[in-house]
Amino acid sequence: MNNRIRGKKALDQLMTVVCNGGALLAVLLLLAFISYVMISGFAVLTPAMLAFDAGGMGNMLFNTLYIVFLALMLSLVTGVPAGVYLAEYAKKGPLTRWVRMAIETLASLPSIVVGLFGYLAFIVMTGSQWNLLAGSLAVSVITLPFVTSVTEDALRNLPPGYRQGSLGLGASHWQTIWRVLVPACFPRIMTGMVMAAGRGFGEAAALMFTAGMSTDIDWADWNLASASCPLNPIRPGETLALHIWAMRTEALQADAAQQASAASALLVLLVVAFSLLARYLSYRIDTKMGGNKR
Repeated sequence: MNNRIRGKKALDQLMTVVCNGGALLAVLLLLAFISYVMISGFAVLTPAMLAFDAGGMGNMLFNTLYIVFLALMLSLVTGVPAGVYLAEYAKKGPLTRWVRMAIETLASLPSIVVGLFGYLAFIVMTGSQWNLLAGSLAVSVITLPFVTSVTEDALRNLPPGYRQGSLGLGASHWQTIWRVLVPACFPRIMTGMVMAAGRGFGEAAALMFTAGMSTDIDWADWNLASASCPLNPIRPGETLALHIWAMRTEALQADAAQQASAASALLVLLVVAFSLLARYLSYRIDTKMGGNKR
């Protein structure tokens, strides 16, 4: 009996070391990756590379942020209601199974396939040219499953007291969802948005066929109907991820490698900054709602 107890304790200690080692390895890999990209990128970054003109990457940085913003808005408009439906309204049956299968399939689609679909659906069938709106629609196809799944899981994992307390006070089912459940889940929904944004920031294949590889922005022109207006979604726009791909595959500039390294550092910095900002906002909202008293 003592041998069995000692064996179980030894196995428990071994698995604890393995789990801790796996977590430590993940952290070290992330730190090593970020450090390498940052150091190699910022070592060659110059102020001229950050200019908002044809020779700088400022316009590409803005295009990246703009496309991700549009894609997140589209994902929220469709993904949150889909998650609410699956968590609060869906019953077991063929329709629910089909919806779940569709979400799982969207999450596993290769981005190059999404890009080709976006090109056919949003460019060819509409008779338009490459534009940011088509790119954001293609990216939203990729990010939609993240928002939907996180919303559903967040609603399902809420304590029953939220729902029972609201219904007990006389609120309807929809009022309970809109006024109580969704606000309580907002920090976790923000986590889904961070995951979706990270995918959107680094997307290249889907945007190659939809958003285009050129940028012509006039920062003095704020007429939305103008092809050079920064906020015009019906204009082509190259993102940082597309710029990295172009600099490492088909660029003829002498400093193409340096530009790719600098753009990589900017992209990583952008993802980290967005993740920290989103988590800070979710923490503030959670604190304001009374979910965190510290």
